[in-house]
Amino acid sequence: MTATKPRIKLPESAKIGDVIEVKTLVTHVMETGHRKDKDGNPIARDIINTFIATFGDKEVFRAELGPGISANPYISFQMRVPGPGTFEFAWIDDSGTKTVELTTLNVI
Repeated sequence: MTATKPRIKLPESAKIGDVIEVKTLVTHVMETGHRKDKDGNPIARDIINTFIATFGDKEVFRAELGPGISANPYISFQMRVPGPGTFEFAWIDDSGTKTVELTTLNVI
């Protein structure tokens, strides 16, 4: 399953040196591969296994996810604002599908 449009929450603005919280949520079934369908056939594993956040061209956060993560994974992290820039958030699932969202941080 391809993830749907992610939701990103950043502060309305930040100053250089501020520590901000970045919140993300993406819709995805996160099928573990341990369940069976109504006919008893195994349902194939389909999870987001990697989340990467970059700011500018620098990776600022990475998470490797496993089948114990719930559907529609919510991820938050904190970072110190180095200056103005754009976030790139990427979610990669078991099939190699990459969902990418770009968001600009308003630095005052």
